[in-house]
Amino acid sequence: MNLPRFAFILPTLAFCVIIGSSVSSDAQEAAKGSDSGVRKSKTKKPAAKKDDVKKPSGITKWTRLFDGKSLANWKVAETGGEGEVVVEDGQIVMEPGNPITGITYTGKPPRTNYEIELDAMLLEGNDFFVGLTMPVADSYISFIVGGWAGAVVGLSNIDDKDASENDTTKFMKFEENKWYKIRVRVEPEQIRCWINEKTVVNQDIKGKKIGIRPEVDLSTPLGLSAFQTKVAYKSIRIRELKSDKESVGKLNRNVPKAVSPPCR
Repeated sequence: MNLPRFAFILPTLAFCVIIGSSVSSDAQEAAKGSDSGVRKSKTKKPAAKKDDVKKPSGITKWTRLFDGKSLANWKVAETGGEGEVVVEDGQIVMEPGNPITGITYTGKPPRTNYEIELDAMLLEGNDFFVGLTMPVADSYISFIVGGWAGAVVGLSNIDDKDASENDTTKFMKFEENKWYKIRVRVEPEQIRCWINEKTVVNQDIKGKKIGIRPEVDLSTPLGLSAFQTKVAYKSIRIRELKSDKESVGKLNRNVPKAVSPPCR
């Protein structure tokens, strides 16, 4: 029986279409595989965690309050039981007092909108080795580091409560012969404190009663004190934070230019 010629042509065309489609699919898969081998997916590294506290809009340059050589612009607080205070190796070293040894700045610090920074080292003792007393508008406050048996950190006083019993109270461990960087920012409605660049206090002071304990009265307007503790301080400096309208407070213009103290 003679079949029409197109009866043989149709199966042949169908076979070619199937084979061609298979080859095309395999080629596409191979291309994808080759492309994925060349273009490796990049895993994004998590962004570094930043301090959630915004920097002030205007900042002046740091002014050193300690020249690394003498107690110029400072005086020893005569508490009646103060320990010896000496300057050596670019540091202010205070011997333990009975109960307090302190030094007071003789210049005129800003009353608000400023930052103060220093390095402090606990040399001996188990009570606060940093009692940083400073102005807050028309009053004063103290940032306490290592108080009450060496562990309490906080502000004294807020609403007549000291660092051991208000909202700023924290407990930290401090080692002897180790430098700690202390920084405090005072603004009209907030006080913020850092230790080794870690935020330890972020306190709203709007409507709060601000004050100090009586044993640090001699530290005003700006001073450092330690309770029955031997301590060393260095790199004490301050800077104003300018508001949008005007700068609040004036630094003492008679502060001598300081020489950076040697590292120890």
